[in-house]
Amino acid sequence: MKKVAVTVAVLALGLAACAKNNAANNEMTANETTTENAAATDMNASMNAEAVASNALENAGNAVDNAQDAVSNLADNTTTNK
Repeated sequence: MKKVAVTVAVLALGLAACAKNNAANNEMTANETTTENAAATDMNASMNAEAVASNALENAGNAVDNAQDAVSNLADNTTTNK
């Protein structure tokens, strides 16, 4: 009889441990959602920063090209207009 009582007690504890705790589940879900939203925000910010840096680099390259053209045009105009 003792064996049966112990077995029943162990099973009852096991079932109690497996019972749903909706408050804890809801809190865990909210924490996961917050973490995922924060990660998405960080990802968007880094992608925006990358786009800004890429545009700045392209603009700098265009500025260098324009400066080279200006120097070349100045040299051509100087030699042509002697």
